[in-house]
Order: sequence, then structure tokens, then C-alpha cells
Amino acid sequence: MIRYASAVVLLTALSAAAAAAQTVVPEHTLRPGHMVTAEDIRISERSLNGTYSNVSQVIGQEVQRVLYRGRPLQAGDVGPRALVHRNDIVTLIYKTGTLNIATEGRALGRGAVGDTLRVLNLVSKNTVLGHVSDLAEVTVSGK
Repeated sequence: MIRYASAVVLLTALSAAAAAAQTVVPEHTLRPGHMVTAEDIRISERSLNGTYSNVSQVIGQEVQRVLYRGRPLQAGDVGPRALVHRNDIVTLIYKTGTLNIATEGRALGRGAVGDTLRVLNLVSKNTVLGHVSDLAEVTVSGK
């Protein structure tokens, strides 16, 4: 009886592991900048380290590099939607203590909320590093 119970426990653990062994793969080639929808992906019954295993992790995310049909989506293949794109004119806000100064800048890259981004100050022609806010502004903090 003990052997039977051990075999049942082992088979249950193996079948649970097999059911959990899933990987998210694209249905077709996806280009950078594309927002992932449910029609763009499917679940494959294989599991690889460093890949997404749940569709809810990738739906609504932006494709970061070309993704080919049937190849597992790995960490870094998708990410938050970029709010600021290269050459966009953005509001550049300098904050130090209670002082806030706003001016215009040109984005020298693309970024999502929280990303660090280089921006050219259009008035001083200096390049500064700042963080993208949820309003698509770039904030530079003083010491």
C-alpha cells in the first residue's frame, strides 16, 4: 500500500510539472514597436529557462526586437510601451529641492516610464540624463 501511495504522489507531481511546462511563442513574426495582443501569441507545451510561461505577462507589452513565429519569448523580448521616441520634443524638467525649471529638449533615444534617457536641452545645447515620467516628460534631478 505504501508503494502504491508513493507512486501516486510521484505521478501527480510529474503530471503537475508537465502541465506547468509551457512557453509563450509568437503566432507570426512581430516587429519592434508592435503591441502584443492575444491574437499574436500562443502557448507551446515546452518549457525553457528564461522564457515567459503565461500570456498575461506579455499581452499589452511592446515588442523590443524582431520575434519570429514559434520561437519562445524570452525576458527582454517585450517591455513597457515607450512614451518617448528618438527625436521627440519633450518637456525637460530640472528639479532640485523646491525649485522646478521646465524647458524643451530633444530625446536622443526612446524610453518607457522610469527609463533613463539622454535629452538635448534645446536652449543650452547641453546633453542631460533624465527619467521618463508617466506624462512623457523627462525629469532631471539636481544634487
